Amino acid sequence: MLVLGIETSCDETATALYDSERGLLAHEVYSQLELHAEYGGVVPELASRDHIRKISPLIRQVIEKTKLALTDVDGIAYTAGPGLLGALLVGTTVGRSMAFALEKPAIAVHHMEGHLLAPMLDPNPPEFPFVALLVSGGHTQLIRVQGIGQYELLGESVDDAAGEAFDKTAKMLGLPYPGGPALAELAKQGNPQRFTFPRPMTDRPGLDFSFSGLKTFALYTLRDHGDDAQTKADIAYAFEHAVVETMFIKCRRAMEQTGLTTLIMAGGVSANQRLRARLDEFAKQKGYQVHYPQNEFCTDNAAMIAYAGCQRLMAGQHEGLEFASRARWPLEELPAI
Repeated sequence: MLVLGIETSCDETATALYDSERGLLAHEVYSQLELHAEYGGVVPELASRDHIRKISPLIRQVIEKTKLALTDVDGIAYTAGPGLLGALLVGTTVGRSMAFALEKPAIAVHHMEGHLLAPMLDPNPPEFPFVALLVSGGHTQLIRVQGIGQYELLGESVDDAAGEAFDKTAKMLGLPYPGGPALAELAKQGNPQRFTFPRPMTDRPGLDFSFSGLKTFALYTLRDHGDDAQTKADIAYAFEHAVVETMFIKCRRAMEQTGLTTLIMAGGVSANQRLRARLDEFAKQKGYQVHYPQNEFCTDNAAMIAYAGCQRLMAGQHEGLEFASRARWPLEELPAI
């Protein structure tokens, strides 16, 4: 089955073609980074308008790269949520309308299911069941995954997601948008011995996260010790280290609690090298397997949407003529395959 994937949940416009037998054939991503940089964050109305401007050219690009015709597509998958509602409506409307015009089935894809399944695009994909750590600008969740659509939420952030905390702390330090990668880069220059930040909610049972307090701790540290370049680097190191150790501790608990031996990490923050190194070390010690998406599939992309949609379309799931986007959409509501 050949599936066209469309992703417009936030500030990346993306398209992809995935074939159930040949794998990923082509994908394109257009980032709105420069558009939003001057505002220090995503402006929803500007994001929606830019998706409208870019979505059709990107669809044409992936079709032309594969030398196929649009009529060769067997189904269309589009991100329907969660995300920015206006942005989601662009991809949803285009995807469902194209499917109607081509008389092909369409499937609404959950953005976080796309991230969760992104490691399946790897040549050596993980096998079910496994524990998934989903870390992005909008979500931080630990999920037991028995199969596609068989998800048990083990824990999640009670306030800011990890990626959001990275971006807000980076802004506090005067770093450019997007802040997460900039903070991680600055942390390389930090003194590991100078500051020690708390590991939130690790002194109590459970698998929930909280990162809001770390931002406040960083703010007070900055106020008390000055804002010179070295102090900022030291704060960046301490902040990143605290986030990484907190997520590691929760992952270790989740593996112990479930008895599973495979862990996957996905989402934009899964590209963080310090976090990957910590989980790799843990997996080696325990004899576990740990999987990550390829770097190009960590951030928002349509390849993961096309893959997830393909699995559901092949299972006979599809949308009716009525369609909608959802800014909020619990992952547990998805039907199993």
